[in-house]
Amino acid sequence: MPQSATTTTSAAASAAVRFRQRWVSPLLRRILLVNALPLALLVVALLYLDQYQNGLLEAQVGALREQARVFAGAMGESAVRTIDPDNPRLVPEIAQPLLRRLTDPTPDAQAKLYGPDGTVVADSRVREGPGGTISTEPLPPAPERGPLLTAITTVYDTVLSWLPHRQSFSQVDLTPGAGGPEWQPDVKEELRLSSAGKSTDMPPYIRRTMDNRLLVTVAVPVERDHHTVGIVLLTREAREVDSSLFTVRMSILALFGLALVLTVMLSWYLSLTIARPILRLAIAAAGMREGQGRTGSVPESLLARHDEVGLLANALADSASALWHRMDATERFAADVAHEIKNPLSSIRSAIETLRRIDDPGRQRQLLAIIGQDVVRLDRLISDVSDASRLDAEMSRVTAERVDIVPILRTLQELDEATRDTENDPRLEFISPPADFAVWAVEDRLVQVLRNLIGNAQSFSPPRGRIVVRVRDVGTMGELSVEDEGPGIPEANLEHIFDRFYSERPSGESFGQHSGLGLSISRQIVEALHGHISAENRRDLAGKVAGARFIVRLPKA
Repeated sequence: MPQSATTTTSAAASAAVRFRQRWVSPLLRRILLVNALPLALLVVALLYLDQYQNGLLEAQVGALREQARVFAGAMGESAVRTIDPDNPRLVPEIAQPLLRRLTDPTPDAQAKLYGPDGTVVADSRVREGPGGTISTEPLPPAPERGPLLTAITTVYDTVLSWLPHRQSFSQVDLTPGAGGPEWQPDVKEELRLSSAGKSTDMPPYIRRTMDNRLLVTVAVPVERDHHTVGIVLLTREAREVDSSLFTVRMSILALFGLALVLTVMLSWYLSLTIARPILRLAIAAAGMREGQGRTGSVPESLLARHDEVGLLANALADSASALWHRMDATERFAADVAHEIKNPLSSIRSAIETLRRIDDPGRQRQLLAIIGQDVVRLDRLISDVSDASRLDAEMSRVTAERVDIVPILRTLQELDEATRDTENDPRLEFISPPADFAVWAVEDRLVQVLRNLIGNAQSFSPPRGRIVVRVRDVGTMGELSVEDEGPGIPEANLEHIFDRFYSERPSGESFGQHSGLGLSISRQIVEALHGHISAENRRDLAGKVAGARFIVRLPKA
């Protein structure tokens, strides 16, 4: 991909991250949804007050039925003429004023008295004016509500109309406009059933009018001497039901509003403490990718947090630091490799140029030998560099496993005995190795470390010298030490000997036999296995250097 396209993509990604940080983030929307949805479901369940409404309606019907029975009893005793004991009749002249007086204490009720033929005998809303004029007074209108409350009630009723309802009565129609005060039952059928003794309580009729008034109507038969002479139909507006429901609904909505405000505030707080820091980390990661800063890209306020966000911020900062450290190490390694390869190449070039100018066969053979040594040195150097460059990738892919040390040490000792040329060669010894000693490592790479350390000790050991390998427990770590009887290590170079291409060989050794990567590779392997390697000098009782000691510590299995 071209450089300009990469830059444009990175800039677009950073702009998108900043836009999401500025406005509502997707995580904030999810937090709001998760917090508000259960609250909304709870409110809907509370506002679905069918059982509460049915209880109020049952109470209204019971009270209205008792009142209608009182009216029917009064009519049966005072407004019935019994000229024929088998055929008592209602007297409208008595029934009308009596029914009006009975309903006067209840201004929001209307009572009608029906005769056996279904005609209206008396109506509490009919008034006789001056000059014999007759007028009908309607039920008083319901108290008006404000437009806001009316709108809320309308929306609420519309939403509830979509839900199934469970009613306690058979004749219920709460749809606005279902019926008005003029409704009347089938009087003849009700009288027939009442006279036959098949119906004691006629079912009530509950409906809602066009002006949104809730009306409850009950019918009670009027009896005299066990004869049914009519029906009292008592209708009343159930304002208490609507008022109680409205009060409860408004209380629930008020609590819902308060809870919703708290939910939004808490969600915003969670966004500030979770979503916003994650976005800041995303911006920091985008800045690191674009090379805007080596260190300090992660805000200090996030690094100081003692929670999961702080762990994430510290992990990101550590990853960035490790990445930059690896990049720096790669750059240094490339520079060191170029420098180390340049030396034998310069020697080869110089030898070739000299070889072209001289004709002395002896001198030519000498220069060809130098070229051959430099080629061997280059081959060894390139092999070691290749091994070192593959090591990081290999150690990141493999998984440490339990490795038993004792069989490895015995195999190395047997190999040393088999390859010793003369009795003057140093001898490899183990000091009381434990019978069962295991560490977490990669077996092939651990063998490589031990062979590097033992080979290094053999290079510096005097004739008939001893190379001692000790194994012991150190808390949660297992320690392996390789000791020799050589000249030791200069105190100033105890740490530098692990640097790449550092080489300080014993006198008399042929030049170019070692690339200076052995100890560096050993440290790289040990640290990749979460261990530690160090070097120190051995001293005798007089304080004189008696040799070198390399110590490797690995997690004990």
